[in-house]
Amino acid sequence: MRWNFDPWLLAVLALTLAFSGRIPTGSRPAIRYAAAVFAFLFISPFCALSSALFMARVVHHVLLATVLAPLLAAAIPRLGQRIPLTLTVWTALQALVFWAWHAPPFYEAALSSDAVFWLMQFSVTLSAAIWWAKLKQAPTAAAVAALLGAMVLMGILGALITFAGRPLYAPHWLTTQPWGLTPLQDQQIAGIIMWAPASAIYLLTAMVLLYRWMGRDEAMAARP
Repeated sequence: MRWNFDPWLLAVLALTLAFSGRIPTGSRPAIRYAAAVFAFLFISPFCALSSALFMARVVHHVLLATVLAPLLAAAIPRLGQRIPLTLTVWTALQALVFWAWHAPPFYEAALSSDAVFWLMQFSVTLSAAIWWAKLKQAPTAAAVAALLGAMVLMGILGALITFAGRPLYAPHWLTTQPWGLTPLQDQQIAGIIMWAPASAIYLLTAMVLLYRWMGRDEAMAARP
């Protein structure tokens, strides 16, 4: 496993870090954490691993949607205000984008073309970032409903991949054996990652929002 010192990626990382010094102080930690996640996903040896194993690619996409995207939403506070359409619509759109890129024909196209590959990365990240930005501005009940909806949709996709019964993703048919896995085993682990830990991220976030909401209600009730 080698580091990916592509000049364009290093330039993006350098520009992001340079730009972070010019944004409002409150947004700087988020953009710097986002840069660290970007480096892990695209520059560290994990990038090469995700080319070999579908389960690593799924982790890559889950981190784009649930770690990098909310960090970008936090770094751009008005993102949710600038983008039209409602939280409900964006819940469906970001799930549609995620599902589409895991359809075997689109996934194979992404791994066969640099342009399509970066379209996949950009669309997964951007749609999720807008969704998280909309989520931050929504009332608690709407935000919790959106999170639970995202959890269910992620879980369904994971279950479909887990129980497919045959290898679906041609780019990984010949790349898993050095890791002691058959393509089907790799695919099943990837599906379980979506089905359980990835879905749990949305569930835990919903629980945190509910806990804070209940705490505010209790505090208001305790006031004389």
